[in-house]
This record gives sequence, C-alpha cells and structure tokens, in this order.
Amino acid sequence: MALSSFDFSKPAGRAGYVDRRLAELYPETPIPLDHTSPYTLLIAVLLSAQCTDKRVNLQTPGLFARADNPRDMVKLTVGQIDAHVRPCGLAPRKAEAIRGLSEMLLEQHGGEVPRTFAELEALPGVGHKTASVVMSQAWGVPAFPVDTHIHRLAQRWRLTKAGADVVRTERDLKRLFPEVHWNALHLRIIYYGREHCTARGCDGMSCEICSTVNAGRLRAVRVKKA
Repeated sequence: MALSSFDFSKPAGRAGYVDRRLAELYPETPIPLDHTSPYTLLIAVLLSAQCTDKRVNLQTPGLFARADNPRDMVKLTVGQIDAHVRPCGLAPRKAEAIRGLSEMLLEQHGGEVPRTFAELEALPGVGHKTASVVMSQAWGVPAFPVDTHIHRLAQRWRLTKAGADVVRTERDLKRLFPEVHWNALHLRIIYYGREHCTARGCDGMSCEICSTVNAGRLRAVRVKKA
C-alpha cells in the first residue's frame, strides 16, 4: 500500500501506517520476558515495573529454580525472595507482593493464575498494566498494555493528546487500532521504541516512522511522562 493511501493529517491515517509498517518490521512478536507458564509470566511482569526486561531476565532464573509455582513460592520468606529480585528495584515491596499474590492464588484460585482483569488486579502488586500483559500474552484476550515506550511513541506519532494520562492513551490507541491487532501491536511498538524511537535518540522528528507521519514537523516533541 502506497504512502499516499494514508492521510497523515488524521490520527486514523497515521495509525494505519504505523500498524502496517510495524507488522513489516516485526512479523514475529516474542514476549521479551522469559517465562514458562502464566505464573512465571505474572511474576516477571510484576518485576519489570521500573526495571528493564533484560535485568528481570537475569534475576528470574535463580528465583524460578527455587519456586516457579505458588506452592513453592510461599515456602520462601520475603527476605529469600528479595535476595533474588532486589536488583529489579522497589525492594522489598516486590518480594512482599510476590509472596502475597502466591498466597492469594492458593487460597482463592486453586493455585492458578486467574483469567479476568478484576481477579488479576485484586492480587497484591498487580495493576492494570500487569494484568493487561497477562491477559493478552497468557490468555490471548485482546488488551493494550501501555508502558513508557508506548506512551512516548503515541504522543510522538500524534495518536493521542493524553499528555501524562496513560489511561487515556490506552483508550485512544484501542479506538484507533483493530482489536485483533492489539496483542501483537503493543509488543511491536515496544520493540520499535527500544530500537529506533528511544527516549533520547529521537525527538519526534528523526526516526523512520516519526519523520514519515510528521513530515514537515518543525519542532521537537516534548513528551509528557506518566
């Protein structure tokens, strides 16, 4: 489809191009966090808050070697869990949340990770973004988790006017993109944000997609962080 087919003056036109180009760049969408089950995915996503996926992937093998299920996890003390995850930051809150949610899974969900947003968000340390990742990547439910990369790029590509409001960013993106694309697309935007449209490496005018959808833009974009 030629560029002339997209009306870059409108959010829908820019979204259409972004959707197509990212699918070309990233036909495969592996989950960046190493995991072997919905439970280990849940723990890895929780640990990724204010931490890089690379760092999480360095720390979880040691933890999961001792406990890759809630029954084994509750046998560990908060201090033992913290010793494994401390480099991921926000210690010991993350360790407390991991043990607490493991207890709740055993007491209320038969040791299984729930399949609804409400039940996931009721777990200690699990917010809407974490729940969205688990719902989309573990259970295949359409969701659009908004992390720092997605929030930044949505502003640079003029797909939202949410400013610092990630809730509105998520709502705007869901409105612009087909639901069937959400689960793969949120990962594609993250890949692109890490590789090409980084926080410091692009000012909203430099990378391929920014320069394409914003041809003629004269001023750098000042992104509002959540």
